[in-house]
Amino acid sequence: MKRNILITGGAGFIGSHVVRRFVKKYPDCLIVNMDKLTYAGNLMNLADVENEPNYRFVKGDIADEHEVEEVFCSYEIDGVIHLAAESHVDRSIADPMSFIKTNIVGTTTLLNAALKSWGHNLQNKLFYHISTDEVYGSLGSEGFFTEQTSYDPRSPYSASKASSDHLVRAYHHTYGLPTVISNCSNNYGPNQFPEKLIPLTINNIKNKKPIPVYGKGENIRDWLYVEDHAAAIDLVFHRGEHGKTYNIGGNNEWKNIDLIRLLCRILDDKLDRQKGESEKLITFVRDRAGHDLRYAIDSSKIRSELGWRPSVSFEEGLERTVDWYLENNAWLEEVVTGQYLTYYEKQYANR
Repeated sequence: MKRNILITGGAGFIGSHVVRRFVKKYPDCLIVNMDKLTYAGNLMNLADVENEPNYRFVKGDIADEHEVEEVFCSYEIDGVIHLAAESHVDRSIADPMSFIKTNIVGTTTLLNAALKSWGHNLQNKLFYHISTDEVYGSLGSEGFFTEQTSYDPRSPYSASKASSDHLVRAYHHTYGLPTVISNCSNNYGPNQFPEKLIPLTINNIKNKKPIPVYGKGENIRDWLYVEDHAAAIDLVFHRGEHGKTYNIGGNNEWKNIDLIRLLCRILDDKLDRQKGESEKLITFVRDRAGHDLRYAIDSSKIRSELGWRPSVSFEEGLERTVDWYLENNAWLEEVVTGQYLTYYEKQYANR
């Protein structure tokens, strides 16, 4: 079915993989990417699809009511995949207000625009909100987050995402807006901004810079390859039941310190360094305030109801990721130096 789909935050890490998948897989659908192009939004991530006839880019702020309504009106949007968010915990601790504006006000602005645009004609309409496992709080050494787990956010970031989840559910129950939510575990893969753990570690090892590790590195995360997440988003968008939530996880738990040591071994081999050389770069630093110990997702619901399974093993995904960063040094350098921020002016100024 031909649809006009708005993907917010489509120039970001996860968003760019979702945009690419939808542009290539659904040529009869118009894919509109709305992104503010903050530090994490990089249009170079989508250079391979930017000239496709079913793709449009709009530079805009999801918290701006006029800009959002203009997109809904101009492109007759009938489906939303909402990925735009401030997402880095450390940044939320330093500047919580920007997270409140984007993640709470921005989500509400989108919900209002959808209601206003769609009115009572809600057939074949969908507002799909992508969230995080961090809204559930912290686990001990056992157990998993399920869709019924009570919310217990511990950082301004996770609290702002929890708020946006509640608002999406409220608009479904109050106004009948067709919605669906998914909560995912930590993503990794190509094009991730290098302040996140895996690309930061790869970049620092490559440049023989210290690898900062919070506390003793014993915090545990469940890792999911980004293209598997994009495939899950595709399934939930097309087949998810309205009003439901789906947890998406990799069933792949690693202590931070073990993951970093694995990356050290992989890169020592690929960079032809002595065994153990990169581990000497590991530097333990003061732990993050309110650092959650463990996240782990039970994704049995999306597996049983929608048939989704991770297709990429962690070994294969990590290998692909390391190779991508080593082979795309120009991309990494432009991100690190901030030169990528000029891509929009160069490519879109006269359009």
